[in-house]
Amino acid sequence: MTDTPREDRRQQPKPKKEQLLSPATAAKKLGLYLPATPEEFQATPISRTQLQALNDSPPAWLTTLRKEGPHPRDEVSRRLGVSNSALARAGVSDHMTTAEIRALLDDRPEWLVAEREKHAPGTGIVPGTAIGERPARAESPRDADDDEFDDDTV
Repeated sequence: MTDTPREDRRQQPKPKKEQLLSPATAAKKLGLYLPATPEEFQATPISRTQLQALNDSPPAWLTTLRKEGPHPRDEVSRRLGVSNSALARAGVSDHMTTAEIRALLDDRPEWLVAEREKHAPGTGIVPGTAIGERPARAESPRDADDDEFDDDTV
């Protein structure tokens, strides 16, 4: 055996490359409708750090899109309180603006009432006051019967 050091033949770690997301994936993660985004956003891949920067300090165009729309189907269904399938059954477009969503909530078409009742029982009949706000619950029949039950036992 010799005292000379051996050459290290192990593979050296490679420097990490930043992961890039396609514009469609980035738009989905940001909750945006891709065709409504600026051309520069649609044309170039976005790194995860850029995506995080967009979330942390959104530019004016991102704030406007999130507020006014057009919104993708997932956001439309969330704001209406129905499932994505309900929108497809009703023949609603894949994207809507905030004004269109508010108009639907104000008009309360029959399909919306029925689908909200399926999606979250109790929300289809009682109108909500704002987008995303759950309506107040009506008094349950059990609460009304409690007074009669107390009188009988005394």
